[in-house]
Amino acid sequence: MARVGIYGATGYTGIELIKVLARHPGVEIGFATARSAAGQLLSEVFPIISDLRLAAVDEVDPATVDLFFTCLPHNTPELIPIVQRALAAGAKVVDFSDTFRISDPQVYAARRGKEHPAPELLAQAVYGLPELHRERIRQARLVANTGCYPLTVILPLAPLVRADLLADSTVIVDSKSGVSGAGRSLALKTHFGETHETFSAYNVGRAHRHLAEMEQETGLHIIFAPHLLPVFRGILSTIYVNLKPDVDDATLAAVFADTYRHEPFVHVLPAGRLPELRHVQHTNYLVIGHQMVEPGRAILVAVVDNLGKGAAGQAVQNMNLMLGFPETMGLV
Repeated sequence: MARVGIYGATGYTGIELIKVLARHPGVEIGFATARSAAGQLLSEVFPIISDLRLAAVDEVDPATVDLFFTCLPHNTPELIPIVQRALAAGAKVVDFSDTFRISDPQVYAARRGKEHPAPELLAQAVYGLPELHRERIRQARLVANTGCYPLTVILPLAPLVRADLLADSTVIVDSKSGVSGAGRSLALKTHFGETHETFSAYNVGRAHRHLAEMEQETGLHIIFAPHLLPVFRGILSTIYVNLKPDVDDATLAAVFADTYRHEPFVHVLPAGRLPELRHVQHTNYLVIGHQMVEPGRAILVAVVDNLGKGAAGQAVQNMNLMLGFPETMGLV
């Protein structure tokens, strides 16, 4: 039985992670931290969850666990010291933020407008996308869990890049996310009154922080337009691609089948059938659909639960690889 710890247990992804770990037969939760709820039982914050007592960050010892998850917001100042202490204690880490996802420190500095705070950790980190980096994740001590938007972009595009089917390197991506993707912290744009019965775009073009990892993992130039849906969970991405001559639906179907036939959590629909959010909510699956719209042009659609395969489920999938468990354990 492996012991795991959780930093930031009361956010949306932290709670989702605890729900998944509660049914995992190979692990037990050694500790869970929270800021404002430190000292309380988890069941006092979320009544259906366990009676695990929440601790402050400085009350826990990373040496008491085999692996821990950092479910902290982007740019949390405590993150780097937490990871450094954990690695020094011999624990492994799965990080939920984007702190370690960009592998090149120069690209990080250009995209973030500042130097990476710990480039030595950046050099160790493995991008946590099992479908592309499974063997590296098995050997990793620090894994940067994939972003939820990038998951719906990288996995549909990677097979086309690998098979050299694209006519050009610029791709348009139109994505829609439920409001839980913004986290549990209070913000005007995610209040019920601001999201109910409306639909809005934000951070379009080169502004979105997830764009760098999409381009890193695909090698493409991506024009990205994210939108906020008036739903709680789920992401749907529509991708517009120009294809080389003679590429048709059958070609796309064959390439997707060859790539994902043996992947336990990626499902490809028949040509012309497109997925919906309800197909993946509360699961660890990503579903891809594709359709030719005219010769040389196709639309890809991918859906994922941003709290499941887009966050907590993906993190447990990575944990399973890092600890030597069957990859699907606790997830099916």
